[in-house]
Amino acid sequence: MTDFVTHPVTVSVPATSANLGPGFDALGLALEHRDVVTAQVMEGSGVEISVQGRGAGVVPLDERHLVHRSLRAGLELMGVEVPALRLRCRNVIPHARGLGSSSAAIVAGICLARELVVDGSALDDQAVLGLAADLEGHGDNVAPAFLGGFAVAYSDAGRCRAVPLPVHADVQVVVLVPGEGVETSVARALLPTSVPHGDAAFSAGRAALLVAALGLRPELLFAATEDRLHQPYRESAMPESLSLVRRLRSDGLAAVVSGAGPSVLVFADEGSRAAVAAHAPRGWEFLTVPIDRSGARVLPAHEALPG
Repeated sequence: MTDFVTHPVTVSVPATSANLGPGFDALGLALEHRDVVTAQVMEGSGVEISVQGRGAGVVPLDERHLVHRSLRAGLELMGVEVPALRLRCRNVIPHARGLGSSSAAIVAGICLARELVVDGSALDDQAVLGLAADLEGHGDNVAPAFLGGFAVAYSDAGRCRAVPLPVHADVQVVVLVPGEGVETSVARALLPTSVPHGDAAFSAGRAALLVAALGLRPELLFAATEDRLHQPYRESAMPESLSLVRRLRSDGLAAVVSGAGPSVLVFADEGSRAAVAAHAPRGWEFLTVPIDRSGARVLPAHEALPG
């Protein structure tokens, strides 16, 4: 019989921005804008879920909730029977905005599964990453959500792998978030099955340059974030976002669609934030978010969510 811890367990997982322009389905950056989830094993059966913040009143409060589904998948991977659970969620990551809300929920659930079992060693870091990528469908968001910082995700023999890389101290970002979201499935459906060889080669070169720019040469970020692989094809689903990216880039600002959109991420320091804000459409949020360096964190007991 599996032994579970008797106390609540709390994890905090950062928002993420994937692609970063040309790094489609491969590159992602963690942002210090965190969802927090507390889980506790209960007597009886079923699940009790409460949600504060983003998604409250919208997301399901039963076994369909993504944190619970991911927690259950983690326990099943360890061969553990799923107990009755209480989940308390405090969400700040906007949903359906290209900032990794689903990846944060998935990583949170799997990390909670590992922490709830007295001996969670059967679920090592590679297993966490692999399961998270399987549940999400790709690794570009889950890798930085779990590892923190800047990560390159790739597939090896059908399993997700990731390499965390350093980010230069001068790299800073702001995010512009629209009031309405776009589901990732909608954005993906707009992508063609093939692209011109020249566009693929261009994006490969820019993705390689982006790795160098983020780690060593921030002055190259404008050139490094130019994309021909996916952003232009998604314009019909988010015309205001692509128009905003073009306006920002016409002013020399390194702007990209964040993930599948429709949020826009801009590599901008304090000196250029006013220029970014001047382009912000009415009704959009303007978020100044530090780059997260630590990824998913287990919080001390006193930081458990009440309830």
